[in-house]
Amino acid sequence: MWLLFAIGLCLNLMLRMPFLMVSCVRRFIYNHHLGILCQMALVCRLRRSLYRLKQAPRAWFERFASVVTVAVFSPSAHDPALFVHVYNRGQTLLLYVDDMIITGDDSEYIAFVKAHLSEQFLMSNLGSLRYFLGIEVSSTFDGFFISQEKYIHDLLDRAALSDERTVETPMELNVHLRAADGDPLSDPTHYRHLVGSLVYLAVTRPDISYPVHILSQFVSAPTSVHYSHLLRVLRYVRGTISHRLFFPCSNSLQLQAYSDATWANDPSDRRSLFANCVFLGGYLIAWKTKKQTPVSRLSAEAEL
Repeated sequence: MWLLFAIGLCLNLMLRMPFLMVSCVRRFIYNHHLGILCQMALVCRLRRSLYRLKQAPRAWFERFASVVTVAVFSPSAHDPALFVHVYNRGQTLLLYVDDMIITGDDSEYIAFVKAHLSEQFLMSNLGSLRYFLGIEVSSTFDGFFISQEKYIHDLLDRAALSDERTVETPMELNVHLRAADGDPLSDPTHYRHLVGSLVYLAVTRPDISYPVHILSQFVSAPTSVHYSHLLRVLRYVRGTISHRLFFPCSNSLQLQAYSDATWANDPSDRRSLFANCVFLGGYLIAWKTKKQTPVSRLSAEAEL
């Protein structure tokens, strides 16, 4: 996703009432739970999609994909929400997830795409990209900054921490959590909610990727010990709320990748933990922490 911000002009568009712009290709018969006064034996045959229909999202996306395909966009093989247009002057990317992002190095073609979409849908031009799915984007002459400060504030409000303490690291060194540590929580819903929120926060915070990976392994049956480590991550996030990712305006396409593994790190199943990060032109574009599926008998095997 971060490659979208490194290409060039980046615009944010919003589609208004998208489901109502889709004609029902299939015949849908809907009973009258819409507050319409009619006889009990009558039903409604829909000519347009409605938000309460299970088929509405699929019908809308099929309609949207057909329109952008006319503009010579093709869906990405890695993400169906990403559409790519490649030509001799460069490339244009279009990402649709509720709202829309259009970016590329050809302003004329971007204007053509905007005009084409405006002919088919009701649209609002939000201008340069500043906020998208909880991610804040600020641009300078040197590049882009990506952060989730507002999301963190909302997360800390939901966590309702009883103090204002902060910590310097998200997790203590040489900590090996087990499923049987501590007493089971009476209501694990709060723990699951906070861990799920941290998983999304890790989209822009690679520094919490490892502890969030560890804590997410205990969402089925969290204990008091797991919850205390979760609070430590939240206190670390509170102290580093202003941390941001930076993507410079660089033409370098040099790709660098780093990886590491901890051999037999998990005390419950002796599986190794693998982590990697990828840099393109000097800026971080991808990172991952994952437990390996097989059990490695040697440290060299875990590294490979």
